[in-house]
Amino acid sequence: MAKRGRPPVPDVLTPAEWRVVELVRHGLTTAAIARHIGVSRDAVKAQERAARDKLGLAGRDALRHWDGIRRGSARPRKGDAMDPALGPLGQISRSVERLDRARAFFRDRLGLAELYAFPGLAFLDLGGTRLMLRETGARGPADILYFRVADIGAAHAALAARGVAFTGAPHMIHRHPDGTEEWMAFFADDEGRDLALHMQAAPPAPAPASAPQATSRGS
Repeated sequence: MAKRGRPPVPDVLTPAEWRVVELVRHGLTTAAIARHIGVSRDAVKAQERAARDKLGLAGRDALRHWDGIRRGSARPRKGDAMDPALGPLGQISRSVERLDRARAFFRDRLGLAELYAFPGLAFLDLGGTRLMLRETGARGPADILYFRVADIGAAHAALAARGVAFTGAPHMIHRHPDGTEEWMAFFADDEGRDLALHMQAAPPAPAPASAPQATSRGS
């Protein structure tokens, strides 16, 4: 007889658990996660609890600092680390009172190209540096600087070894339709204001198809 229940998942967490874990590592509350993915708070708590039980982690803070990578991710694995140095400024976050008004100003009046937008967020191109407009309903604190890195895991480890205090582990915040992943990790400056590492991990290019081998006549 066939076994009942869900089929086995070829990863340490299920897709639903990964979705909640990434948002926990991004610093969202249970209520915010529930609103973001359209489920109840109890469902979020259940997925978070299941993930912590599987990973043997005691609480949410431990989960925020867990540096796991989902199977099939485009991010380099440990042991394949690249250059940990900080690169050029990749993104600036600007809090705005009203996103529609800010988009009209930066996109339509200033002529910045809009890359993509989500509810409450819009991303525009500032000559190669990404400007993120974040609707908060009020003028927020200092803007966040996002430093582009080639390998967010290596950069996170190198800075942590120098005494930089991170609020959580590197985590994926979005996967684009072409498979490119957006990864971030947040830390604080000497005055306690947010800074961040940012990496775009592109999926590996598909292997070229092998040409058919010619056969000699008469074989």
